[in-house]
Amino acid sequence: MNPIQEYFFRIDEPERSTLLFLRKKILESDPENITETLSFGLPFFKFKKKMLCYLYYSKKYQKHYISFYHGDRLDYPELISEGRKKFKILLMDMEEDLPVELILGLIKEVKKHIK
Repeated sequence: MNPIQEYFFRIDEPERSTLLFLRKKILESDPENITETLSFGLPFFKFKKKMLCYLYYSKKYQKHYISFYHGDRLDYPELISEGRKKFKILLMDMEEDLPVELILGLIKEVKKHIK
C-alpha cells in the first residue's frame, strides 16, 4: 500500500468511502493534468505539478474539508478562509450528499489562476 492509500485507510467508514469517491472524481476530472502526491502528510492534488487543492480534517469543526489554493480569488459563500492568505476551505458534511459539482467547478476555476 502506498502512502496516499495509507492516509485514506486510517480514516473510519463511512468517511473513508466518501473521501475516496471525491478523490476519484477529482483525478478523473482532468487525468492528463491532475496528479496526486502526499505533502505534509496530506493528499495534495496538483495541476500541471502546481498546487491545486488538498484534503484534511478540521478539529475545530469536526469535519473533513477540501482546501483550494488561490482560494483568495474565489468568491463563494460556502468557502471560509479563517485567516489563510492563499487558501479557502469547503467543509464537508458526511451526513449529506457531497457537493461534487460545486467542488469540480471550484477546481476548474482555480485552474484558471495557475500559471
